[in-house]
Parts: sequence; C-alpha cells; structure tokens
Amino acid sequence: MKDSVIAAQQTPSAQRTTRDLTRAAVSGWLGTAMEFMDFQLYSLAAAIVFNKIFFPDVSPAIGLIAAMATYGVGYVARLAGAVYFGRMGDRIGRKKVLYLTILLMGASTTLIGVLPTYATIGILAPVLLVVLRLVQGFGAGAEIAGATVMLTEYAPVRRRGLISSLVSLGTNSGTLAASALWAVLLAVLSEDQLLSWGWRLPFLLSFALMIFAVWLRRSLKESPVFEQRPDVVDGVALARDEVESVIATADSHEGSVLAAGIRQRKGKAFFLALGLRFGQAGNSGLIQTFLVGYIATNLAVGRSVPTDAIVYGSLAGFATVPVIGLLGDRFGRRAVYLTLSSLTTVLAFPVMLLITSGSTPGVMIGMALGLNVGVLGLFSLESVTMAELFGSRTRFTQLALAKELGGILATAIGPVLAATLTAVTGSWWPIAAMLIVYSLITFVSAYLAPETRGRDLVRLEDAV
Repeated sequence: MKDSVIAAQQTPSAQRTTRDLTRAAVSGWLGTAMEFMDFQLYSLAAAIVFNKIFFPDVSPAIGLIAAMATYGVGYVARLAGAVYFGRMGDRIGRKKVLYLTILLMGASTTLIGVLPTYATIGILAPVLLVVLRLVQGFGAGAEIAGATVMLTEYAPVRRRGLISSLVSLGTNSGTLAASALWAVLLAVLSEDQLLSWGWRLPFLLSFALMIFAVWLRRSLKESPVFEQRPDVVDGVALARDEVESVIATADSHEGSVLAAGIRQRKGKAFFLALGLRFGQAGNSGLIQTFLVGYIATNLAVGRSVPTDAIVYGSLAGFATVPVIGLLGDRFGRRAVYLTLSSLTTVLAFPVMLLITSGSTPGVMIGMALGLNVGVLGLFSLESVTMAELFGSRTRFTQLALAKELGGILATAIGPVLAATLTAVTGSWWPIAAMLIVYSLITFVSAYLAPETRGRDLVRLEDAV
C-alpha cells in the first residue's frame, strides 16, 4: 500500500490545456445555469399553473399552498444530495459525480414536462410531481458545489477568483432564461393554451440543454487537484484505516502530509463557511424573494416593477460578478469580503429608503444596488473562498453541506421573519435591520477566517 501511495505522489498529473480549462468553465457555468433554470421554471409554474392542473379539486388558495409545498420538498432533497454526492465526489472524483447530477436534474425536469395531469390520472399526478421534484433536488444539492470545486481546482492560482466566479454567473443565466421563457408563453398564449399544453414547453426545452451538458461533461478531464491528492490511488481515495496504515510505515514527510488531513479536528472551517454563506443567502431571500412581494403589495407602483428591477439587477450582475472575482485575486478574499459586507450594512437603510420611496426609479436603483452588493458580489467571492477553506479530502462534502444548510436556514427563515416583523411594526425598517444582521454575520466570519488566496488546494487539511 505504501508503495502505491508513493507512486501516486510521484506521478505527474495529466496536463491541462487552455481548452481543458475552457471546457471546465463552460461545464460549471452550464450546470449552475441548468440548476437555477430548473428551479425557476418550477417556481414560476407552481405560482402560475400547477395549482390548476395538479390540484384542481381544492380552493385556489389551498391549491397554491399545495403547489408551493411541492416546490419546497426540493430543498429537503438538496440537503440529502449534498451529503450523498459530496462524499462520493471526495472518494471517486469530481467528474463522475457532476455527470450524475446533471443527468438527474435534466431528466427529472424533462419528465415534469410529460406528466399526466390530475384530470387524466387523478391523485397520482401530484404524487409523481413530488417524486420528480425530489429527484431534481437530490441532484441539484451537489451541482453548484461540485461545479465550484471542479472549476476552482482547475483554475490557475492567480486567476482562481475570476474563473471560479463564472459558476456564479450561471445563477443569473438560469434565472433570466427561465423568466424569459415564461414571459414569452404568457405573452403569446391564451390561458386555455397555457393550461392544456403550453406549460410543458419550458420543461421539454430543457432536454436539449441537458444533452449538451452531458456531452460536455463526458469529455471533461478529472480535476488535477483530485489526481494529485496523496491519499488517492488508482482514482479512488483510500479509506481512513488504509491511510493510517500507510502513515505508520511512511517516512516523516509523507506521514505528516497524510496525517495533517486525516487527524485534523474538523469544524472551524465549516462554521466559518456557513457564516459566509448565511449572509449571502439571507440577503438573497430578502431582496430576491420577500421584497418582490412586499413592493407589489404595499407600494403604489406597478406589479411588474419589482420583477423588472430583479431582471435589470441580474443583468448588471454579469459585470459585478467577474469584477469582484478579479478584486479578490488582486487584494485577497478577506479584504473584499469585509468591504462588501460593510457596504451592505451601511447601505441597508438608504437602499430601503430608495425602495420604499414609491418612485419607479427609486425601486429600480435600490433593488439593483442591494442585489449586486449584498448578494451577487458576495456570491462571487463565496465560490472560491469556501473551496479554498476546505482541504481536498473533504472539500466537496463540506462545501456542499455548508452551501445547502446555510441556504436553507437563511432563505427559509428570512422571508417568514421579515413578513412577521413588517406586519407587527407596520414599517419597512425590520427589513433593513435584517440585512444588517445577515451582513454582520458575514463580516464576522470573514474577519475570523484566514486569508485563503493562493492556498495549495492539494493539501488534505482545512485552512483552519
């Protein structure tokens, strides 16, 4: 066993060309775009038509609740997928897992488009919808984490932040694509056409995207970092007891390298990553979810104004995300994290004053500013920083779990708490206060975290 490990350490990894890096970048962007497009397609369908075609025998209000509940079960499945596929990715490689996750997401989304409705097969229709939603979430739970890990491990050290940020751009791409598809359908189809067959088109169109993504990932080379890991032999990570036996017979240098990753007490890096994620996800839940409904309900502006503001803000994000990635490469992750979280804290009340001014330009500027500084900017940094915080032996698992757990906690709690507080106080100030609290959580986490820029990603141990 010892000889096998030494041989693995001394064998140079396969060279990665610019073409390989481009393929990895496109693959990561496309997978994240598919994930967010699939979920946005479903969320819009749940709000617009699913209550009528899958839950027609109940009141409209109960039907909408049931449709949204089937949307919510996907998030439960995401957590399970993060653990299952994360462990698999750390053991047998990133490439194989990313191939499986894209298949699960694409196939389940396509099958939703061919589901029989309640009128055809009765109660079995919503049951099948929930099953497909669970499968979709199970695959999505590790998709963005896997794409982040793969692209970060592929990227040249000096451009790691910029290249890793491309994964974040997938969120904009997917959300905008899904929103555009539904906007076209609503514009050109009558309600009868939409309910009879039109709602299926967005789900069926995702099949072509899945085929391209699967083809792209089949020819993708494994992460060079995974291949260079000292605990990986013949493409599979050694179990803990196998590594311990190697450590017992290895020389001091080889033994210390392996022991650093095996015997390190885990937890510090995970909770720091959870704090970084909590701020970004919490701000996202408030700005992209809660405020859209709050503005439409409480302010004297057109109902399309908040959604238009999100679209324009997302378009601006195509510039924000790579710029923040570049700044992280230039000045370090901590400095940019501290700056962005401080800015969000300082701007929380001014942004809410703009949004609640009642003027369309104020809403547009406030939403776009909050989205780009407090959500997309942090997301760009999150992509690389969380990957750098973790050691290569458990990077996939810890990153996936931190992303999903932080997202579920912050996104689930935030809008409900905001709705409660604004109802009790009759004012918007609790929203600004929550933005400040979420941003301070990120600020403290970034302050306590080590600088990870340029860290050797092959090392098995966490950064702290």
